Amino acid sequence: MKQPNGQTFLQSADLNKSFRFLARQPIVDINGRIFGHELLFRSGQCNAFAGDPEDATRDVIDQCLLLMPSAAQEATFINFTRASLLAGSVTLLPPTNTVLEILETVEPDPEVLQVCRKLKLKGYRFALDDFSPADSKLQFLELADFIKIDFLTSPQVVRDKIYALVSNSSVRLLAEKVETEADVQLARSEGCELFQGYFFSKPAIVTNRIIPQNHAVYLQLLAALSRTPAEIDEIEKLVVSDASLCYRLLRLVNSAMYALPSTVSTIRSALLMVGDDEFRKLVTVAFTGLATAAHSKVLMHMAIERAKFCEMMAPSLHESGSRLYLLGMLSVVDTILRIPMKQLVTLLPLDREMKAALLGEGSSLAVALDCVRCHESGDWQRLASIRQSLGISDNKASAIYLNALQWADMTTHAML
Repeated sequence: MKQPNGQTFLQSADLNKSFRFLARQPIVDINGRIFGHELLFRSGQCNAFAGDPEDATRDVIDQCLLLMPSAAQEATFINFTRASLLAGSVTLLPPTNTVLEILETVEPDPEVLQVCRKLKLKGYRFALDDFSPADSKLQFLELADFIKIDFLTSPQVVRDKIYALVSNSSVRLLAEKVETEADVQLARSEGCELFQGYFFSKPAIVTNRIIPQNHAVYLQLLAALSRTPAEIDEIEKLVVSDASLCYRLLRLVNSAMYALPSTVSTIRSALLMVGDDEFRKLVTVAFTGLATAAHSKVLMHMAIERAKFCEMMAPSLHESGSRLYLLGMLSVVDTILRIPMKQLVTLLPLDREMKAALLGEGSSLAVALDCVRCHESGDWQRLASIRQSLGISDNKASAIYLNALQWADMTTHAML
C-alpha cells in the first residue's frame, strides 16, 4: 500500500515542479455573455489559493505575459495587494483589458492613491474587491470602475449602503460568489450588471509548463539594469543566452501597449522598444517566480546551440546574424512550453519569413534550422544536399556545428 501512495505523491510533486498553475473564473454580463475572467493564483492542482499574496500577483502577471492572448478583448481581472500596486509591475500588461482588483486589505493611503491615479491616467481600470462602505475605504470610490459585492457574506443592509454610494456614478456593480438562480435574480433586481460565482462556473485550472530559467543570468541582468544608463550591449548578451527571457521580451513587445510599426527581428530592437524601466520590471517579475525543471539544462543547451549555429550560418545565407540567432533560440520554445509552434508564433511580433521558418515552411531562413537539425538527427544525406546548394564544404559545416556545441557548453556551464 505504501508504494502506490508514494508513487502518487512523487508524481504530484514532479508535476508541481514542472508546471505552473492558474485558475480562470468567468465573469458574465446580464445576458449571460462572457465579459471577462478573473485570474487566480494556484500553487498546484488543488483549486484553492495557498501561498503569499505578493508572489501570487507576480506569478499571475508573468503567466499573462507568457501565454495569455495579446489581443484579447475580454477584461482580465487580477488581484493586487498594496505592495504589488506600488511595485508597478502591472504596466507590463496592456491597459485596454487589464482590471486591477484592489483587495479589501488595502488602505487608501496617500502613496497608494497617487500610484493608482497615475495608472488610471494610463487607461487601467479598477475593481474594488469585496468592498465595504466603511469610511476608511471611501477614497477608493474615485478610482472605481467596478465594485464587487460578495453575495455570500454581505447582508442586505451593507449592500444597500453600497448602492446608495454609487447611485449617481458610472460604477458597474459585480455580484460575486453567486451560487444559485435565486442569488442571480436578487443581484439583478438590486442593479448588478455583472456576475461571478459557482452558479456559472467554478474556476478552471490552466496548467502551463515552466520555461527553463537560470539564476545566474537573472542576477547578472538585475545588476546590469541597476546601472544608469543601462548598457544595451551587456543586456542584449545576457538576454540572448536564455530562451525564457527572449520569449517574455517578445511577448511584452507584442502586447497591446506597443503599436508596432513593423515586426521585430532582433532582441536589440525589442529591448530598445521596451526601454529600461519596463524590461527591469519584466526581469524582476520573472526572477521572483524562478523555478527550474529537471530537464532545464538540456533544453537550454539546445536553444543556445541552435541559436549560435544559425548565427554562424548567417554569412552563407546573406542574413543578419542577430536575426538568425533569435530564430534558433525560438525554435526550441514549443518544446519547452509543450504548445504547438503554430499557436506560439501568433503570440510573437515576428515577420512572415521567420514565422514560416519556425513552422517548417519554405523560407530562406529555414535553411539554417534545417542544417542544425540534420546534425542533431544524423541526417547526413539531407545535410549534404543543403551544403551543396549553399556551396559550403563538409569541413566548414562540421566546424560550425562543433563550435556551436562548444559555445553552448561554455555558456550553460557558466550560467548553471
